[in-house]
Amino acid sequence: MDVMVTETRAPLSAPAHVQGEGPKVLRAGFIPLVDASILLAAAEFGFAAREGLRLDLVKDVSWANVRDRLAFRQFDIAHMLSPMPVASMLGLGSNPSPTITPFSLGRGGNAITLSTRLYTRMQELADLSETASALENARALAKLLKAMRETEEMPPTLGMTYPFSSHNYEFRYWLAAGGIDPDRDVKMVVVPPPLTSDALAAGAIDGFCVGAPWNMVASERGVGRIVAAKQDIWPSAPEKVIGMRPDWAEAHPETVSRLIVALDAAARWCDRPENHDALAEMLADSRYINAPVHIIRHVLSGEFSLDARGNRRVIDNYFVFHDGHANYPRPSKALWIYSQMIRWGQTDFSEAGARAAEAAYRPDLYRAALPSSAMPQDEDLRIEGLSETDRFMDGFVFDPAQLQTYAEAFPVRSRLAQDRGAEDV
Repeated sequence: MDVMVTETRAPLSAPAHVQGEGPKVLRAGFIPLVDASILLAAAEFGFAAREGLRLDLVKDVSWANVRDRLAFRQFDIAHMLSPMPVASMLGLGSNPSPTITPFSLGRGGNAITLSTRLYTRMQELADLSETASALENARALAKLLKAMRETEEMPPTLGMTYPFSSHNYEFRYWLAAGGIDPDRDVKMVVVPPPLTSDALAAGAIDGFCVGAPWNMVASERGVGRIVAAKQDIWPSAPEKVIGMRPDWAEAHPETVSRLIVALDAAARWCDRPENHDALAEMLADSRYINAPVHIIRHVLSGEFSLDARGNRRVIDNYFVFHDGHANYPRPSKALWIYSQMIRWGQTDFSEAGARAAEAAYRPDLYRAALPSSAMPQDEDLRIEGLSETDRFMDGFVFDPAQLQTYAEAFPVRSRLAQDRGAEDV
């Protein structure tokens, strides 16, 4: 298998192994998801070794574990949810420890799946077509929830992976765009990604938002219907990142640069369609995702089995590992995450909070490792959602300079956030 990648980069001193020393070992935690591909490929296909690094990969079971093991120095780096460094720098969560990211692991990969039982009721009540849009699906669910309240049925239980996660914010964004209050109209719970399909099949949850391949696993088992993908909500919404402690990054600047170079090469390799068969075979292994290789191969191609009846959808660029500066840790995306934390009552707005959130994403470290030709040409703090190909599903536009106004402008947001807003008036 040819995995060589040719690219130019900023000059670094010779790797440790070239100088006669052994490779630098980095202990790296990950969750079994397709969006860990870049990290796993860097280890498996020699990109880390080329930079004098050896990645000691450790598969974990939950994001809380990953967070804690990074904080307690059991991991040097970790595959993390994009909001986790932001939450850590804001001091949020049960064990906040300063965390930064100098590298994003690409775009895409999430989807929202509802149980076939719930979706069938939506279809019948709202006359929903098989090709309904994500917004039409959300509005149909809103109509069903209204009918359920009138008959005093228990609200559906919906699973996401972690309170400070893209899944939580995207699920809430989709629900709210359809007129559903996630804090009042449904019950939201945390479910680890590999358990979502089984939980749906057992009736423990009625839907979930999670990364690939677990949505397609549920649909192919006939227990779930995919009703929205990340691209429907906001195509370039931040997804997974490489997290590390800021003190570790400061103590090992050369290692951080070499890691970024290795990940950049792996990302370029993962993006190439001719490498997807090899990538899928590697990811399917029990050491990694432990899922059917054909499902992972379809995920990489953006070929969705929406349900067990054969309804399919192809999403262009469902996974983007490198193209379009997908690895750049853009601070405006960190601030958008902060806006969603405010929207849903996890924190309130302050100038200090905005500075802390922005500091979680470190483009300076990315720029130090890679050539200027590899950098985006626009501002780090840009307006998000303006592009025709990168719009939010509800038509909102995010201006980082108007963060508080943006967070408070949504018609559906947390009651706690509304109360905080009223106190500020």
